[in-house]
Formats: sequence, structure tokens, C-alpha cells
Amino acid sequence: MRIGPSLLLTSRQALAMTPQLQQAIKLLQFSHLELAAFIQQELEKNPLLAEGAGDDGPVVEIEMPVAEPAGDTAEALAAAAPALAEADDRWTREHADRGGDAMAGRSAARDDAPDALDFVADGPRSLAVHVLEQLELMFKDQAERRIALKLAEGLDEAGYCRLDAAAVAEAVAMDIGIVEAIWKRLRQMEPAGLFSRSVSECLGAQLAERNRLDPAMQALLDNLDLVAAGELGQLRRRCGVDDEDLRDMLAELRTLDPRPGQAFTFEPIQPVAPDLYLTPAKDPETGEEGWHIELNTDALPKVLVDRNYHATLMKGARAKTDRDFVAERFQSANWLVKTLEQRATTILKVAREIVRQQDGFFRHGVSALKPLVLRDIAVATELHESTVSRVTSNKYIATPRGIFELKYFFTSALPARTPGVVVSSESVRSRIRHLVGSENARQPLSDDRIVDLLKDEGIEIARRTVAKYREAMRIPSSSERRRLGRLGMSRQVPGAMPSAALAAQALTGPAD
Repeated sequence: MRIGPSLLLTSRQALAMTPQLQQAIKLLQFSHLELAAFIQQELEKNPLLAEGAGDDGPVVEIEMPVAEPAGDTAEALAAAAPALAEADDRWTREHADRGGDAMAGRSAARDDAPDALDFVADGPRSLAVHVLEQLELMFKDQAERRIALKLAEGLDEAGYCRLDAAAVAEAVAMDIGIVEAIWKRLRQMEPAGLFSRSVSECLGAQLAERNRLDPAMQALLDNLDLVAAGELGQLRRRCGVDDEDLRDMLAELRTLDPRPGQAFTFEPIQPVAPDLYLTPAKDPETGEEGWHIELNTDALPKVLVDRNYHATLMKGARAKTDRDFVAERFQSANWLVKTLEQRATTILKVAREIVRQQDGFFRHGVSALKPLVLRDIAVATELHESTVSRVTSNKYIATPRGIFELKYFFTSALPARTPGVVVSSESVRSRIRHLVGSENARQPLSDDRIVDLLKDEGIEIARRTVAKYREAMRIPSSSERRRLGRLGMSRQVPGAMPSAALAAQALTGPAD
């Protein structure tokens, strides 16, 4: 046998990640706002793309020949799945708690195993999230919650709300007296001073919280212009105090925060526009109760290929470079339109399977939420797990129970006492909230007692897991709740809704 260097000619098939295929994958995970911005850029770059009207209907296939056809998007995405698997290893590790590994979702984790929350540092809280969480606690009536959310939309970076009460009352079709009453309750929100209309009102709320808003301090707040001008003599006379008292009052005034909203990152409250609508429906043949799911066409950009302009350009193109440019733009426009159609079809396909598997949640609430991992949906829809993850990212569905991100329905599993039965971790969180919410404020339930109560209901759970869930839901410890109960400051337990769903809940009501 001859040993030495040689040249061998072999052939093999491999998938090339073309720019068009990369674009199709990228569009899958875009939210509708990101997609609209991307489409706007493409409209500016490609003269053969035209923005369609709402009644244009589906795009008609173009029969004109195209050099080097791009092929079917669905087939390309399906063929790309194996090549994407290696690139998605990082995604699998990041989303293991949401079902990146099917076995991780179906088997119970060890009690001493580290949790993803243990490695996440607390980032700065958004003012919008902070306000929406407290709105959920303060207002249970749907009409009051709607007014409160409208006022919250007027918050500026400093935490002030300078909306006109009459304009708000007209916008929500309510009496101005009710709006003023809701506004007054909002000014009791933590930190004191939020939702104030002026600096004096903001500082007055903080002094009232300290029980220091006496007539002399109120007179000082009413004359802040004299404080800025340094007119101490007039301040003494108007407040009715001597020099020493005035110095103490000014010293206390300097300890207050005239911009309470700057303790948070500022992000204006934006209403969530759903990508899908879910409504109850009856089967016309069997009369069985079911669900009807459809895409929100208002959130889908409508793009068409301008065939007439393409024909005009091809007739006028003399140079080969011009003809190649027009052909390339035409091919790119065709691919984009097909990709958008395939994106809509894939979203609808995944959403239907989620609704089918989580039917109990939509009928009975979060207590009926089933353990679900990405692989379950991937197998049922014959898609890759990474494709399901991209489809469910930043996509929202409007249901009779509120607006939820599609990823909300993926939860890990906890073992039940009955062999072979598992329960959703989200339903366990809901049960913990209900137990704490209905406890005696002066004798709150300890974590050990909650473990015993859950075990009585057939849920096997460790004390460490209860503590982890409680802290993640921002529920104080039993000792802290006992202290608050003695002071008469106990309050309702926050719902564990996604932050994006909190704004929707303010309009639609609680999920269960």
C-alpha cells in the first residue's frame, strides 16, 4: 500500500445559510413593532415593494420568470433545522427552565440543585413595571383600574403626572370626581410623591407619610418660591414660627426627594398590541364548546410586489447590470412576501397547538395550567425546538383572561403524590399566592406550613422551592408579614403575571 499525500474528489450535500434564509429565521422572532420597522426599511430600499392596503387580501403568485428562484420558504426552514441545532446550544441552556430539554420539564429537580434565579443579578427596576405591579394590588374594580392606567400613562421621568383631570374623565367616560378620587389614591403609592402634579404636592405626600405635615410645614410648601428666593423673614411670618423652627423645617425639607421617579429606570408605559386573538366558539356541527384563534391583521404589515413597475423597469433596462439589479430586487421582494406569509402561518400553527394543550387554563384559570415544554409543541407541530422558541418570543395572545406572552404557557413540572402525575410550577405559584393571600395577617403561614398544606393537596415540594417561589413573587417572609400585620399594613399578595401582561390585566381583569 502506498502511503503519501494524495488528492481525492468527493461530493456531499450541505446547507448554505444564505442571506435570504438568515432573514427568514430573523423575522420569526421579531415582534410586530420590530417587523414593522424592518418592513419600512425594505420599502425604502426595494423599489419593487409596495405597502398594501387592509383589503388587498392575499398576495397573488407572480407568473413572470425569475432567475435563480429562491425556493419555498417552509422547505428551506425545515431543511435548516439540523444546521441550527448546534448554534442553538446556547439557547437551550438559557431556556432550560422553559422547556429547552424535555426531560428537565418532566422530572423534578433536586432540592439542592441551583436555580436559574440564583445566578441572575437584580437589575434596575422600571418605573412602569413598579407602578403596574402596585396598580394590580390597589384596584380590583375594572373601571377604577382603567382610570388608574390612564393616569399612569401620563407619568414622566421624575414621577409626576401633569394630566388634566377633565381630559382624563372625558377619555374614560367617567365623572371627574371619580377621576380625582382615583388620583388621590394613586398618590399613596410607594415611593411617596408619585403621581403628584407639583413639587409642593410631591413633598407634602412625603411629609404626610412621616406624619410631619402640620400647618406650619404646609405653609412652607405653599411658599416654595420664597424658599428659592431666600426670603426668610416672610417665611417666618407666613409659617408663624421662629428662626430655630424655620431652620429645622428647611433642614427637613432638604431630606425629601422632589423627583421620586428617578429611583427607577424610565420606560413609558406602552399598551400591548396582541399578535393573536382567542375567542370562545362552538362547533357548528357538534355544538361542542371550543376556541377560535386568529391573527391580528392590524399588527401584520401588508407588503405586495409591484408587478407593473417591475415590467416597466425590465423593458427600460438596457445594460446587463441594470437588468441584474432589477432581477435581484424582484427576487428579494418575492422572498420577503413568501417569508411573511410563512411567518404568519407558523405563528398560527404554534399558537393553535398551545391553546389545544393548555385548554384547561383558558377554561379554569392558572390552577389548571399544565406542565409544558418546547419539545412538546415542536413534536406536535413538526418544527424544531429553536423554531418554536423564536415563534413564541415577543408574541402576545389576547384571551378572555387577559393578554399573555406565548412563552407564559411553558412551565416546568413538579411531582405530585400520585405516581406518574405532575403539576405545573406556575399553578403551584398560584396556589402559594392564594394561601398567603387568605392567611391570618397576625399569624402568617411559614414556609414549612405552606409545604405541609401543599403536600396535603398532593403536591410534593421542598421548603427551599417554596421560599424561592415566594421571593420571586415578591412576597415577604412570614416574620415580615407578621410585623406588617401588627402595624395594620398588610396588603394583598401580588399576582405573578408577566410584566407585559400587567398592563393588559389593568383593562381586562385578573386571570383567575
